Amino acid sequence: MKIKQPILGNTGTLIFLVIISAFPPLSTDLYLPALPNMVEALRTNQSMINLTLSSYFIVYAFGLLFWGPLSEKFGRKPILLIGASIYVVASFLCANANDIQQLIGFRIIQAFGGSAVTVVATAIIKDLYSGRDRERIMATIMSLVVIAPMIAPVIGAMLLKIATWQMIFVFLGIFGLVAIALSLCLKETLESRYTGSVTSAWARLGVVLKNPSFLLLLAVFSLTPMSMMAFVASGPYIYVEEFGLSEQEFSYIFAVNALFASIGPRAYIKASQYIPSDRIITCCFLLLILCGSLTYSFGETSPWIFALLIALATLATITTRVPGTNLMLNQQDKDTGSAVAIIQFTAMIGGAIGMTLVSIESNSLIKTLGIIQLSIGLLSVLLWIIWYRQSKTKKICI
Repeated sequence: MKIKQPILGNTGTLIFLVIISAFPPLSTDLYLPALPNMVEALRTNQSMINLTLSSYFIVYAFGLLFWGPLSEKFGRKPILLIGASIYVVASFLCANANDIQQLIGFRIIQAFGGSAVTVVATAIIKDLYSGRDRERIMATIMSLVVIAPMIAPVIGAMLLKIATWQMIFVFLGIFGLVAIALSLCLKETLESRYTGSVTSAWARLGVVLKNPSFLLLLAVFSLTPMSMMAFVASGPYIYVEEFGLSEQEFSYIFAVNALFASIGPRAYIKASQYIPSDRIITCCFLLLILCGSLTYSFGETSPWIFALLIALATLATITTRVPGTNLMLNQQDKDTGSAVAIIQFTAMIGGAIGMTLVSIESNSLIKTLGIIQLSIGLLSVLLWIIWYRQSKTKKICI
């Protein structure tokens, strides 16, 4: 660790990073079991309820671009505390929303605050760790963070048994308060702050985007979140309405899917000791292509067949995150906050697009999901081959 944390220590810092990295999955997955019920409770329709997801991701994405460069100028800790505070207030406002319009509005505020937490979390990882250590820490955090989608729907379903959907947002507010308490214990990790103006700090985003190697990698690894978030948006309706599972049964099967996700990062660290990273990435894209084809052809046969295919697709998607993020960060010696903001921005926008695409044909969600997986897998592997060949020509470190 480059900068010692006297209060949190090594273990406490890892726990802290896991908690602040868990904001995105908790903010969406916790209330997935409640989506069908919320349609009736708020007297609205599926499309409007899905807006609470897609609008969250869009605002979250643009918030990353807002906060990322500011963390280079003002430091990680101040931005973290401001963002977490906004998130907490918005969460309690969501719990008191009277209609779908209010809920969407409060979710937008919640997303804006939460984006500050997310962008700072990844920047802190690069501040504190380097090389193989950073890759190992990223894999550990990611493996632990995906526990959130495993337990979040289960917790959400349990809360629905004893309370209404509003209690889910109260839970998110309390989670945010825990993050604030731990943030107060953090020693600032940014050693050298940007000395220019706020406007010029935001302009550093353009500097990062002028790096062609970074830009092509960005295109490669920003596509896969589309398939995963397409499933997140359609999963409750597929399992509950098409396959007839209860909300509790859905939460359990969703947890199994998240279990596969948790295997990915750790499996990558183990496999990369014997297999080159580029081959692992290629195999993951090919697996996504296969899963998309099989989901389209056989996904409607059984909830268990569908669940297995989705689990494998999730495994393929998550496994590429560690080497993909590390590769992109390696292309930038400085402007970490801006680079992280761009990486997470494109991932969030990709996720929002995936949520929107899967909702276009709501009468055949499974086949639509299969087409999305297949298309993304094909495009990803094509762009990856292009970057890999260029990297060999220019002798870029992989």
